[in-house]
Amino acid sequence: MFAWRCSFAARADGPSSGECPARALKRWPRIARRKTRVNALVPLASLASAAFAMLAALATAPALAQPYPNRPITLVIPLPPGGTNDIMARAVADKLSAALGQQVVVENRAAGGSGTVATRQFAKAAPDGYTLLLGYTSNLATAPSMYRNAGYDSRKDFAPIGLIASAPALLLVHPSLQVRDVRELIAMMKAASPAFQVGTPGVGTVNHLASVLFAQQAGVEVQQIPYKGSAPLTTDLAGGHVKVGFNPIPASRAAIEAGLIRPLAGTSLKRSSTFPDLPTVAESGLPGFDAVLNYGLVAPAGTPAPIIERLNAELRAALATDEVKRRLHQEGAEPLPTTPEEHAAVIDREETKWSTLIRSAGLKAE
Repeated sequence: MFAWRCSFAARADGPSSGECPARALKRWPRIARRKTRVNALVPLASLASAAFAMLAALATAPALAQPYPNRPITLVIPLPPGGTNDIMARAVADKLSAALGQQVVVENRAAGGSGTVATRQFAKAAPDGYTLLLGYTSNLATAPSMYRNAGYDSRKDFAPIGLIASAPALLLVHPSLQVRDVRELIAMMKAASPAFQVGTPGVGTVNHLASVLFAQQAGVEVQQIPYKGSAPLTTDLAGGHVKVGFNPIPASRAAIEAGLIRPLAGTSLKRSSTFPDLPTVAESGLPGFDAVLNYGLVAPAGTPAPIIERLNAELRAALATDEVKRRLHQEGAEPLPTTPEEHAAVIDREETKWSTLIRSAGLKAE
């Protein structure tokens, strides 16, 4: 008899070509069963991973499904408290709080640079709808050109929500100045030597830019007299130390009512509801003249559209209430509800207009 010389090297997928046939036949069922069990574990592992992923998604779903807003909202004012910006923001903040079901907290951030520093900081906020900014003509349209490096792009870094109001200024004169209207004032300025002095509440303010625009369109030379605010200008106008000035309505109203100063015209295209009988500069010889402060709300760029739309809807509803209208009219402002797209167009138009004027006049903030 002879013995089979069998190789003990077996392949995982079957008997080896050199393996003892009898032994291989005995081993093959065990190999097949082991392979079947290993293969069966693969889909089970995939199912387990999928199940864990589903459980994780279900665990986070309630947080993702929470409606906006689900916590307080901060409304940043990039200037100190007490000014018109404060009034504009607070005029709508309470109404927004009631409508949204969350408190809208007004926060003043007086970081300097006529609001540019706080605006630059705001531009980096999370675009989640929980930090908003009072954006107005100065920080969105004039300051980026007046300051060497504002650090933000008014068109790209913000998502406009909607305007709140538009506030014209007044062209004012001392009662001793013998002019009845804007045309007579322009004629007097052209004949004056040296150049006529015009007071404004500070370099770079919209009232200052209104006086520059007025001089350009009227073709007259003026000597700019910048004051440190509207109140000192009103005092000097009333005292006759400066005979002509551009100043906001709220700062001028009391002196006008007392007969200490006299308004010649408003600086908006339409007449102010505060002074409905007062003509505009545009009506009085300078067609198209328009120099106003526009106030609105913006969010950081990238804020989801549904959040912007919700905020816009509630803002417009607030502006439709008699209470808000009264508060705005007390400041000489006109409610100006808009869509986000209309607000964006206003920002673009104002930045183009004022930056062109600033460059042509060679103006820079001190």
